[in-house]
Amino acid sequence: MRSPDSHKGENGKVAVIGGSLHQHGAPLFSALAAEASGADLIFVCIPACHTEVTKAQSLNFQVHPFAGDELTKKEVPMILELLATMDCAVLGPGLARTQSTLDAIEAIIVSATCPLVLDASALQPKTPELAMNKGCVLTPHAGELERMKIDPKHIGQVARDRHITILAKGIIDRIADDEGVITEVQGGNAGLSVGGTGDALAGLTAGLIAQHLAPADACRIASNVIKNAGDALMETYGYAYGTRRVIEKIPVMLKKIRA
Repeated sequence: MRSPDSHKGENGKVAVIGGSLHQHGAPLFSALAAEASGADLIFVCIPACHTEVTKAQSLNFQVHPFAGDELTKKEVPMILELLATMDCAVLGPGLARTQSTLDAIEAIIVSATCPLVLDASALQPKTPELAMNKGCVLTPHAGELERMKIDPKHIGQVARDRHITILAKGIIDRIADDEGVITEVQGGNAGLSVGGTGDALAGLTAGLIAQHLAPADACRIASNVIKNAGDALMETYGYAYGTRRVIEKIPVMLKKIRA
């Protein structure tokens, strides 16, 4: 519950770092979901070519363009300075996987001073080690678990040993907290296979962490919200409801959970 006399920024500041020349939607889904979580302020770091489309998605977004169309180490000092003022950040949606971008991702994970939700391109073989003891959440699907060389049966052990939280996405989401305890979240339907729902999940998780939820609790609530939204939307749209409608359902589903 937020304090009734709180002021702007006291209920969560979230940054999203993502996007590349050919991918603008992924970081925007994360940012819109963070906004829908109720977080006060949203900052979006994206390629320069996507500046205007990002501004058009929300009047509340504060947009910080990269110098060019990909994240490189030149952007790292600016991003780290921004993250020093954040309550949580999403890193990875839509980012390229060139070596220069992967080097920048690694530098951000190592030096960030706020909790990170690491998704998509930020999930690399070295990520669990880089994220150790930093309050990070990793949000892999099965392919990203394989890329990180994590056996799905051992996510609890990895989370405990690295002191991280892992939200392993699937038909049943499995959340391993930093003590290795696993919680399962069921529900949802095949309409959630559409592109962008994982980005929305990452943004919602970050928004909830920014509002002072523990990482595992934020993962559990975010997973339930996305799955419940998909179930509610299927009644009207079948499987063709899309990620934007899922995000629009977030405030309603959060209100039901908090009631």
